[in-house]
Amino acid sequence: MAAAVDDRAAILGLIEWYHEAGIDLALDEMPHDRFAESVAERTDARKPAIRPALPARSDPAPAPIAPQRPPLEAPEAAERSARALAAEAATLDDLRALMERFDGCALKHSARRLVFADGNPRARIMLVGEAPGRDEDELGLPFVGRSGQLLDRMLAAIGLDRQSVYISNIIPWRPPGNRTPTPQEIAICLPFIARHIELVDPAVLVCLGGPSAQTLLSQREGILRLRGRWFDYTAGARTLPALATLHPAYLLRQPAQKRLAWRDLRALKARHEALTAN
Repeated sequence: MAAAVDDRAAILGLIEWYHEAGIDLALDEMPHDRFAESVAERTDARKPAIRPALPARSDPAPAPIAPQRPPLEAPEAAERSARALAAEAATLDDLRALMERFDGCALKHSARRLVFADGNPRARIMLVGEAPGRDEDELGLPFVGRSGQLLDRMLAAIGLDRQSVYISNIIPWRPPGNRTPTPQEIAICLPFIARHIELVDPAVLVCLGGPSAQTLLSQREGILRLRGRWFDYTAGARTLPALATLHPAYLLRQPAQKRLAWRDLRALKARHEALTAN
């Protein structure tokens, strides 16, 4: 019995590893040594061909048909589709439903679920990160893993919580293995987050990390040069202040940089208090 339990745990562990690596399609039930097969093919090619005997006529059972994914659009067409769908959304519920139907981004097919947003959509502060991770993909909410726990502590340090902010990402589906989203994937998803910000209509936008700041603020510099600076962000007919700061995941890897994040948080607090007073 113990051996069976160990075997099952090993199989589940292997499946989980495949999922983390983005492997979602098996070409065969058994592994193949392709190098050995190549040698065998070259050897067989030198042998005279033998005409195989014709099989007896029969009516074999039809092979099972594997479920087919919808074909992906060309990147330019996918961007146009995303812009058209985003423009249709009159509410956040509309936008979420349209994103659930959108098939133009390959990340949707490797992720478990759409990660749309969390927090209070009527909040005056909106935070936008990069992309969901494993925990976010599991729960369908942004910033719920270790970086999310640190974000909660950062917000608490300036008197805020998840009910006083609204949180989303520029990419709504988890990239396989938590890899960095490609420029093409970002370009396809950009119309959705742009419309998302427009519908929320926050008083202040906070870009968490380099990819978010570079994408939304049209900047090329790294986050260490961008952080702590205020920019103008155009959301529809409005221009709102946007602050670039360090991503909590970066702070977990570089805890010495928390002092810089604390400066940014104090600047955010001051701007929020000024807005609240008006």
